[in-house]
Formats: sequence, C-alpha cells, structure tokens
Amino acid sequence: MQEENKKGQLSGKAALSLIVGSIIGAGLFMKPASMAAQLGSPLAMTITWLVAGFFTLCGALVIAELGVRIPTTGGLFVHFTQCYGPKTGFLYGWSAFSVINTASVAAVAFICATYLNALLGLPEFLDQGWSSFSISIYPLGHLFPFRDFTVKLIAIILVLLVTWINTKSLQAGGGFQIFSTGLNIFILLLLSILLFSSSKGAIANFYIPGLDATWNRGLAVWIPALTGAFFALDGWINIISMAGEVQSPARNIPRALVIGVGICFFLYFLLNQAYLFVLPVDQMAATKVVAVEALSQAWGPMAGVIIACLIVCCTLGCLNGNVMASARVTYAMGRDRVFPKWVGALDQRRQLPVAALRLHGCWITLLILSGSFDLLADMYVFVTWIAYGLAAVAVLRLSSKKQKDQPAYRAWGQPFTIILFIVFCFFYLIATLYTDIISFLAGKQPIIHAGVGLFLVLAGLPLYYHWQKKSPLQ
Repeated sequence: MQEENKKGQLSGKAALSLIVGSIIGAGLFMKPASMAAQLGSPLAMTITWLVAGFFTLCGALVIAELGVRIPTTGGLFVHFTQCYGPKTGFLYGWSAFSVINTASVAAVAFICATYLNALLGLPEFLDQGWSSFSISIYPLGHLFPFRDFTVKLIAIILVLLVTWINTKSLQAGGGFQIFSTGLNIFILLLLSILLFSSSKGAIANFYIPGLDATWNRGLAVWIPALTGAFFALDGWINIISMAGEVQSPARNIPRALVIGVGICFFLYFLLNQAYLFVLPVDQMAATKVVAVEALSQAWGPMAGVIIACLIVCCTLGCLNGNVMASARVTYAMGRDRVFPKWVGALDQRRQLPVAALRLHGCWITLLILSGSFDLLADMYVFVTWIAYGLAAVAVLRLSSKKQKDQPAYRAWGQPFTIILFIVFCFFYLIATLYTDIISFLAGKQPIIHAGVGLFLVLAGLPLYYHWQKKSPLQ
C-alpha cells in the first residue's frame, strides 16, 4: 500500500467543520415537507427526529472506533477488507462509488438547485412531453430522466463546479469548508430565531393533529419518515473516509464525530420545531421549499427570498464537504488495485486524487439525470445503513478479540450499544424494503427505491470477479 497522501493535514477544527458542513445544508431544507405528508402529525415528526438523532449518535460512537483502529484514507473499504475479506471490501467500495457517496452528492445538489431555481425562476428547457419519457428497469419500476430537467441541469453545473474546486488543492477545499460551515450554523440559528420570534406562529401547531391517525397507519408512514430524518442527519461518515488525513486521529475523530453530530442534531431539531411553530403540518406537507414558505409566511415574501439565497450558500457548503470526502474511497480502491489503476493515481503536482474526483463528477451527473430527489435520497440511506450495520458487526468482532494493544478510543457502552445498534439496523433495513415494495405496488411511487440501491450494489459482483482475475487480491 502506498504511503498516505498528505497525512495529518486536516486539524481537529477542520475535521469538525467537515462533519458539520457535510450534514448541515441538505435534507432539513426539503425532507420536513415529505415527513409532514407521510406522518400528518407534528408529535410524530418530533418523535421521528428524536429516534433518528439517537441512533445516528450511536452509529457515530460505534464507527468512530474503526476510524481510530485503522486511521487511513479509504474508510470502510479498508476496514471491511481487513475484517471481512476482499470481496466485502470491494462491494462496499463499489457501493460507495455507485450509491452511497455519489447519490448523496446528487441529492444535495438537487436541494441546492431547487432553491436556486426558486430564486431565478428559470423556465423548463424541455417541453412537457419530455417529462413523460421513461426508462423501464423491470421489475423495479421506471426512471424519468427528463422530469424537472431545469433543476437537474442546475444541479449538474453545481457538482462540476465544486468538483473543479476540489481538484485545485486540499487546502482550497478545506478552507472553503471551514468558512461554509460557519455560515451554515449562522443560517440555521438565524432562521430558527426569525421563525420563533414571528407573531404569526402558534403553539397549537406542535401537537395538533395528534398521534392517533399516524399510529393506525403503522410502518408504512413511520419508516419512510425515519429515512428522511436519517438522510438529513447523514454525512458524518465522511470523516472516516479521510481518517488518514486527520491530525491525531485517536483524539480528533471521536471528538469531531460526537460534537459534530450533537451540534447538527440540536440545530435540526430546533429548526424543525421552528417550522412547525409557523406552518401547520398540512401546510408544510404541501410545499417543496419549506424554509422559504415558513419565512415568507412569518415575515413576508422578501424575507423568503433572502433566506433562499442563504440556503443556496448553505447547501453549497454541504455539497463541497461531500465531494471532498467521497472520492477518497474510490481513490483507495484504485490505489490497492481493485479498481482501474488510473483511479488510484495522485496528481503529482497537487498530490490529490484528481482522477477519482473527476470520475465521481461524471457518475453523479448520470445519477442526477436518471433519478428524482426521493429516489436518490432513499436508496442512498438504505445502502448506507447496510454499511453501518456491517461496520458495527466489525467493531463487535474486533473488540471481542484479545489484543495486546487496545485502541486509544473504544465505543461507549460496549458491547450493549453496539448490539443495540446492530439490532436496530437489521429491523430498519427489513422494514424499509417491505414498506418500499408496498408503496410501489400501491402506485404511490414509480420505482422501488431500496431495490434500485440493492441492484447497483449487486452489480459490483461481476466487476469484483473481473478485477480479481485481472489483478488477484491478496
């Protein structure tokens, strides 16, 4: 294995900003609307956020141990290869490239483009007839590549621009990340303060309507809403992918994860309650740009325009954080000769994985064209939580072995927190696949989101055997 590139360049502050910046600025600006439509109850939304926040923090505490045990660029690809063997390591790396790291960037770009288009009011570049054009993926459903084409075009331009910035230097990407993270925190706090200080808010919005109807609808509404909350809170795993570039990883990785996830959950929970204070749950369910709708109702249309501008800046920071970290796994696979050699090459002058970054930019462009926001977000979360469950099992296996040298950090509450997290992952994945199929059969969505994610993951198996034959894995 080649020597890690620029090891130790990211300080604890930069690591924290990467986590916060990767989480903030994405799902909270769109997902609360779909959660409101699914649950139909403000109390149910609050419970969903609390459950999502608790298990997200559990996952961060558990998986931080892997980053400390093996602090190397490549993240879970390296960990899974060592813990489960090269096939599982490859499948994770392929999944990271095909779904986890790229679909998340595509979904965030969708959010940024949606708000930017709301500001610019651009016309559709294709006539209405193109929207009905579909591609069949039997038996999973249909894709509509030209639906919302203007938003997709804006999203593609944003992805290519941020990718270009990150091919310049690590300091350029990291410096932009620290600035944008500070801006993101300011925006969320400002938005919460403005909404809570509005005279048009109502305390009754927090509990009317009640939980009865939501309980009666069962998993079919709770699981999709939980997926939305998980999408909004995700992004923290990026620091594991860049562990080889973090100074003092045993101290900075766990600290950055706990503090970063804690900050984001507090801000998200606060802002979700601020939305509910101003918008009744049925009104929230009827909008896509929930932040603009809430502030427009609270302080007038001009306030909505201003906050839309700030949200575009906020989501750009999130987009940058994800682009910066996501290509590192693909780079590590090329470096270890389980992907084409050129993918693992470093630019000699800039010492950056430029080829991997550019490959990601091209694949993300295809994902944006082929999908919708809900498809990208849902299949990303499903595949990601498969990886989280496997990572927790790996920590349990490693911690059960008697080792002479114990890691500098161990997950809090071992082994109970790890077992609890594994059980929850199993339940969540089975329930997600079940509710996804039920919704597809009922005609509520055009494609099985989790099924598409699984299809892309399993498509990596033929590639694994191809690359094993071409360059046998050790």
